[in-house]
This record gives sequence, C-alpha cells and structure tokens, in this order.
Amino acid sequence: MTVFSERKTDRAEVLVKDLCFAYPQQPSVLQGVSFAIQPGDRVALLGPTGSGKSTLLEQLIGLKLPTAGEVWIGGMRVEPRTLPQIRRRLGFCFQDANDQLFMPTILEDVMFGPLNYGMPIAQAKNQARDLLARFGLDVYEARSAHELSGGQKRLVALAAVLALEPAILILDEPTTGLDPRWRRSLARVLGELPTQAIVIASHDLHWIRQTTDRALVLYGGQIREDCSTERLLGDRSLLESYDLPLDY
Repeated sequence: MTVFSERKTDRAEVLVKDLCFAYPQQPSVLQGVSFAIQPGDRVALLGPTGSGKSTLLEQLIGLKLPTAGEVWIGGMRVEPRTLPQIRRRLGFCFQDANDQLFMPTILEDVMFGPLNYGMPIAQAKNQARDLLARFGLDVYEARSAHELSGGQKRLVALAAVLALEPAILILDEPTTGLDPRWRRSLARVLGELPTQAIVIASHDLHWIRQTTDRALVLYGGQIREDCSTERLLGDRSLLESYDLPLDY
C-alpha cells in the first residue's frame, strides 16, 4: 500500500489511493494504483493496448467505481452522492466522439452543456463559435457531426467539453484519426488552456512529448513509472520493456 506525504496530497486536483478494479468473473484490471496530480500538471497516461488506461480514466469520472481503494477529485471523494459536483469540475473526451455528439448541428453540440447549466443562449452561441473557430471548424457550424470526418468529430467533442470550462481535462486517445495539421492545432489549443490539470491517455508518443510534462506508465495493472515525459521518452530500452516502442 502506497503512503502519500501531506505535501503531495493536500492540494492535489486528482488523488488515487490503492485503486483496484475488476470486471465480473475476470482478473483484476487495476491492482493498487496510486498517484496524485497537482494543479498545473499535464500528465500522459501511457501503456500498451489492454493495459487499463481507459478503465482508469473512467474511474476518475465515476463511470466505474473501484472494487477497492479511493479516487478524490478536487478534495471530494468520487462516489454516487458527489458525482454531480465532481462532473462540474471534469471535462472528459471519450475515444469515440460519437458518444458525445447528438445534436442536429455541431454548433448546438458545443452549446448544449452551457445551456444545460443555465448560460444565456446568446452567450452560449458566441462561446461555441469562438471554440469552433479555434479549431478551424467554424465554417462547419451548421453541419451535423455525421457529415464530418472522424478527426473533425473528435475536435468538436473537445470543443463541447471545453465550453464547460472544466478545471480538470481528461482526454482518451485524442489524436486518433487526426492528420498532422489537426494534431498540431490540438496541441496548440491545449497549450493555451487555463485548466488546472490535464490527463491524456495516448499511444502517440511524439505528440505527447509536445503536450505533457509528466508521464505515468500503466503496466500489469499498476503504475510502473512516474517521471518527466522527456526522461521517459529519452529511454528507448525502458519504453520497449513496457511494449511502448518510440518509432512505430
């Protein structure tokens, strides 16, 4: 069991303590996972396919609850009674953007969250247009998400999350389907965000080098490495040992 010092946890935006999770009749996916994320951290969550990255991210927002252990967000323990408050602090982008886009137009998709929380229509529309413009998608505002490419859908889904101005942004494989131009645009936008913490699960190691400063490696159900992104990506043999080849 990991013991956290007060210095590391008293102001943590995200605190995970001895987290375990298993699906019914299956071996444990997560086994005693512990880490803390401080305000200002930009964290890469790395690991081979099937290592449990998406499952761990879903624990942070309460889509799945631990078999054992605890998750704390902004000083609140993640449990059914706290989920409404916690989800106001979190912005989560799923791997499949289709899970988040359902309105007749992408402008309405980006407006949906703020309107649901009581923002005036004119303000929500102006904000949505500004966000779409940041990703170069404003010319498509009257289109349905179904008319866009997979990469464009992912950016619309992110714009819809950013419209809620989350304190903590969590992205699951955000560059999947993006060509180099859109990947560069996404990196630029993330670099400008005022969010208190960002967590990105990705296999795109070169892009991660540009967008994060800290890396966690999830392997065999546990966090095996917690170091600077630059240090990890500079050690090819270490990456290979976790089935994370740099050039693939």
